[in-house]
Amino acid sequence: MLSAAVIALIWVNSPLSESYVAVRDAEIGPQSLNLHLSLGTWAADGLLAVFFFVAGLELKRELVVGELRSIKSAMLPVFAAIGGIVVPAGLAALIMFGAPGAGQAWAIPVATDIAFALAVLAIAARALPRSVRLFLLSLAVVDDLGAIILIAVLFTTSLSVFALLGAAALLGSYALLQHYRIRTAWLYVPITVGTWIAVHESGVHATVAGVALALLTRVRPDEGEDEAPAVRLEHRLQPLSAGFCVPVFAFFAAGVVVSGAALGGVFTDRVALGVVVGLLAGKFLGVFGGAALAVRLRLATLNDELRWRDIAAVAVLGGVGFTVSLLITELAFDDPMVLERVKIGVLIASAVASLIGAGLLKRRASVRSNGP
Repeated sequence: MLSAAVIALIWVNSPLSESYVAVRDAEIGPQSLNLHLSLGTWAADGLLAVFFFVAGLELKRELVVGELRSIKSAMLPVFAAIGGIVVPAGLAALIMFGAPGAGQAWAIPVATDIAFALAVLAIAARALPRSVRLFLLSLAVVDDLGAIILIAVLFTTSLSVFALLGAAALLGSYALLQHYRIRTAWLYVPITVGTWIAVHESGVHATVAGVALALLTRVRPDEGEDEAPAVRLEHRLQPLSAGFCVPVFAFFAAGVVVSGAALGGVFTDRVALGVVVGLLAGKFLGVFGGAALAVRLRLATLNDELRWRDIAAVAVLGGVGFTVSLLITELAFDDPMVLERVKIGVLIASAVASLIGAGLLKRRASVRSNGP
């Protein structure tokens, strides 16, 4: 993912930049289905639907059989996630207030990139207890669910009732197949593709189809069944999502011209600055504050393996918005100059959050290995 973003940045800032733009804007797909889209749009609407399907499977698993199945254990990451949505959005909105073209840009810093954050945790602090990873995973999944809801609400400009009814019918068919334990792939493939097409045609962002299908997938294994369908699909699709879908999206989304004026504009343009502050300061304050509030209200407790300094390190890492923040950025702006500055802001904030978070997590792993 990071390599794809770096390649895009180098390419678009080289003498071959026109070829990058030509590839990104090349259109393919059937015109009859209104799917004659650019490769960049296919990456944002199509490949990210796979990413959100996997994220939805993780959320469903956590809610039904994982850390979030108990209200008491769920309160800590849920409160942290709510804080990690409200505080960054509030700070960004405050900084952007009255700025020309701000629009719905306050929503950009609400999400945490699950794949990126977990990769940083795995590389920097593999020795930390499992509870730290589960806290980050639960936090990021709830975060991204909030982001998907915001995408559906803020960026749906027109609705096709006929297409929505079609999507609902297909989702109902999918749920029935799950209920009756049907495992035939040739039934599921046309239903899932049809659902994505119907949601795309409805005016709702097509990635919502991925989450909806995931939440209808069974997560409890039947007697004699080694794995539930959700776990099986997650294992099969996770490598595709992390190894292809997200990197390809990052390649097309991160291709921005980085000039001295653009870099300077990140810190003088209140919209871009609001995104940076939201991701770096807002995420930390929101995640840590939300967790502290849950404990203060006695709605949650820290388990024996989790320490407040662990939560602080994870809160910093929550500022890695990257994939979903870039997606919301593309939805929020039409002006290429503003889009460029805000994308650079997202990339800078995500890079800083990942580096500081990795350093703090590595420090925590070192301290733990030497004693409590």
